[in-house]
Amino acid sequence: MGLLDNTITDRAPRTSHAHVVAAIGREIVRGDVLPGSILPGDKDLSARFGVSRTVLREAMKTLAAKGLIQPKARVGTRVLDPVRWNLLDAEVLRWRVEAGLDDDFVFDLATMRLAFEPAAAALAAQRATSQDIARLREIVGRLGDARNDRASIATVDLEFHLAVADISRNPFMRAIGSLIEAAMAITLKLSSPASDPALIAEVAANHARIVDAMEAGDEEATREAMRAVIDLGAERTRKALDRWIAGPAPTE
Repeated sequence: MGLLDNTITDRAPRTSHAHVVAAIGREIVRGDVLPGSILPGDKDLSARFGVSRTVLREAMKTLAAKGLIQPKARVGTRVLDPVRWNLLDAEVLRWRVEAGLDDDFVFDLATMRLAFEPAAAALAAQRATSQDIARLREIVGRLGDARNDRASIATVDLEFHLAVADISRNPFMRAIGSLIEAAMAITLKLSSPASDPALIAEVAANHARIVDAMEAGDEEATREAMRAVIDLGAERTRKALDRWIAGPAPTE
């Protein structure tokens, strides 16, 4: 749960390599360094971060693997266009969330979830064992705990959705976990139901419907129940984002 955990704890990188990757990665994703720009040379970057050229080169390899940069001989290290970024990478997604949210990003993220998670839920309806169902019901019980705060309810919600991906027994479904984490991180920032016990109960009930349909082996009902959860969460997030952008209402 790296992306969500880092959003909750705001944990700093622990190594020189991670520090360089995070610093340059954030600058690129925030737009501080524009696509097509050439990064400073190894000597300048080594001096800036106080690291050896070996550490710096390894950091550049990591950033290149994330689709953020492309080193070229006799040209330098070029910053790539956002369409080249690997948005399935947990760090890139976290930096994108940190850089600022907008309606398009929330919509695109929900669209990707809708393309995968209902299908994963339908597969889980085929393949779930009694132990799997018991696991999901235990998670739903914790999700509905009125004592949940923003961090705990987002963490338990993420646990539920990753468990459904696991139960689908399809490794490709589990691989989209970073997308789900990004959605939970946005929820944590903008639109958590944790402030209202009635909303907490509603969230738990909606997730329980997924488990009920799954236990019945009803693939289509499971698919639709998952779709409804994702749609509702995205709509709440968009409304919260609109309120956040608008700012506080003027006082008389």
